[in-house]
Amino acid sequence: MADKQISLPAKLINGGIAGLIGVTCVFPIDLAKTRLQNQQNGQRMYTSMSDCLIKTIRSEGYFGMYRGAAVNLTLVTPEKAIKLAANDFFRHHLSKDGKKLTLLREMLAGCGAGTCQVIVTTPMEMLKIQLQDAGRIAAQKKLMAAQAQLSSSSAAAAEPAVERRTTATQITRELLRSKGIAGLYKGLGATLLRDVPFSIVYFPLFANLNKLGQKDPNVKAPFYVSFLSGCVAGSTAAVAVNPCDVIKTRLQSLQRGVNEDTYSGVLDCAKKIWQKEGPMAFLKGAYCRALVIAPLFGIAQVVYFIGIAEFLLDMLPKHRA
Repeated sequence: MADKQISLPAKLINGGIAGLIGVTCVFPIDLAKTRLQNQQNGQRMYTSMSDCLIKTIRSEGYFGMYRGAAVNLTLVTPEKAIKLAANDFFRHHLSKDGKKLTLLREMLAGCGAGTCQVIVTTPMEMLKIQLQDAGRIAAQKKLMAAQAQLSSSSAAAAEPAVERRTTATQITRELLRSKGIAGLYKGLGATLLRDVPFSIVYFPLFANLNKLGQKDPNVKAPFYVSFLSGCVAGSTAAVAVNPCDVIKTRLQSLQRGVNEDTYSGVLDCAKKIWQKEGPMAFLKGAYCRALVIAPLFGIAQVVYFIGIAEFLLDMLPKHRA
């Protein structure tokens, strides 16, 4: 496709707008995914995505579904901007005289984009997971306390523990104080294992699906083709790398529920999950992740390829005049 050259500021703005719209739409499903992935055998609070969301609303209110959203909305702009702009950058430099990229070069471009984005993705996911999973751990503790109270013969019932809500700022300060900048990058290896293969699968698949909707090689595909291509490519890549996402989520969780395992690294985490929960545990939250990624990347590609930023930037000189 002979696309016009888009300026770097426009690419960054397009990526940022796409990320903000997408995250706002699908964040509750992402919260359910995190909680389903983190719960281990014997300590299950939720049986499905819908069960998780219903219980979250009952115990934490409607806005409980958006715990951690502020972190995502703040950092998703640079994250999506880096991802999409980096892919374009690598595709441009890997192409020869504007000729069509081979599949291998498309995969290399995706690999470069996935590697670049973890600079922002790792701390963003680290903070988001703590806030998303806090409600599950608090609910589990309340349930255990209620069960202990019922089984106790003591007449004096203990007061239920009150959940102390922490903020992303408090978590960041504590991590920087205790572990330095490395504390925010816990799970970096697992994030790379998830995001690099994701981009290797996603970007070539999207590009080729999108080309199927082009009537003319020199004309962009219709917006609905870009949207559907983004949805299909995103959900396919999301399910493909879900085992790495489960491992990453477990490694980045600082707090554990009652009798839940801790892990020393990627291999230790994978081994314990396999032995104690079985191979199907690596697919926990896969359908939630597909439901999150599909519209997220569908919306992202529509915004990115429509080029809202180019329109806004083009309008500025007119207003000055």
